[in-house]
Amino acid sequence: MDVSFEQLKSMVVFAHVVEQGSLSAAAKQIGLSRAVVSYHLKKLESHLKVKLLNRSTRSISLTEAGSVYYQRCRVIAEQASQANQQIENLKNEPEGLLKITCPVNVGLQLMVPALNEFRALYPKIELDLKLSDEVENIIKGGFDLAIRGAPLKDSGLQASKLATLPTCICAAPSYLLKKGQPTKPSELTGHDWVIYQQASSTLNLSKGSRSFSIITSGTVSTNNAAARTAFVEAGHGLARIPLYDALPKIKAGLLTLLLEDYQLADINIFAVFPPGTAETKKLRLLLNFLKTFITRQLSELQ
Repeated sequence: MDVSFEQLKSMVVFAHVVEQGSLSAAAKQIGLSRAVVSYHLKKLESHLKVKLLNRSTRSISLTEAGSVYYQRCRVIAEQASQANQQIENLKNEPEGLLKITCPVNVGLQLMVPALNEFRALYPKIELDLKLSDEVENIIKGGFDLAIRGAPLKDSGLQASKLATLPTCICAAPSYLLKKGQPTKPSELTGHDWVIYQQASSTLNLSKGSRSFSIITSGTVSTNNAAARTAFVEAGHGLARIPLYDALPKIKAGLLTLLLEDYQLADINIFAVFPPGTAETKKLRLLLNFLKTFITRQLSELQ
C-alpha cells in the first residue's frame, strides 16, 4: 500500500494524539486546530479501513489495531524530529526553546542561578522554566528536560545524573533552647520533626560500621522543600535538609547543624528527558553546563 505525503502527516498527528492523551492537547502541541486533528484521524481510519481509537467526550483509548499502528507512527515522528535536531546541531550558534520542569527549591537554589549564567553564554536559546513539586508528565507537557531527585523507573525516558547532594540534620537555635540538643541518634525520636511529604518518614544514619534507623514524626508537614526549611528556621522542629540549602543559614546563625559526625544518605539529582532529545545541541550544552555549575557550587560550600 503506497503512502502519500498527506498520510505521513496524518500518521504524525495520530502519534501526537496518543502521546498527549487527547485531541485538544495534541492540537495545542503541534499548532493545529482540534478540527484539523480530528480530520486527520478520520481520514487515516477511512484510508486504512480500520478503527484506531475509541473516543468518548472525555477520553481516548487505542484499539488493538491502533496500538500496533501507533508503534510505527511513533518511529516516523521521532525520526522526523531527529532529522531536525541534526540540522540544528550543524548551526554555529545554538538556538531554540528549552522547556524545563524542576522542583521549586532546587529550581530557586540551583537551576535559576545556573540558567542565568547559561543564557549569558547562549542568548539565542529561549527558556521556559516551570517550578513545581508535582511530578510532571514530560511527554504530555512537551518538556525537553525535567530535574528529579530519584532514578528512573520503567518510564521509557532517559536520564543523566547531574550531581550528588550531601544532606544534614538541622534545627533552629530557638527550638534547641526549648527542647535540648540531641547528641546521639536515639535522642532524635524524642524531638519534633518538620515532615517533608516527598521523602520517607524513616531517617537512616551511620557511623563507622554502625547503622541507625529513626522514625520521624511531627505536627508540621509540607510538600515543598523551601517551606520545610522555613518551618525549621521558625523553630517547629528538626529536619534533614540538603547542605546547599542549610549551610548559608548555619553560617548566619539561623540554623544549627546536629550530629555532624554521623553520615546521612545523599540526594542524587537527575536530568530526565524524552528519548532522542539529548541529541539536540542546545540540550547537550545545558546538561554539560549544569553538571559543571552544580559541581562548582557544591565545592564552594566546603
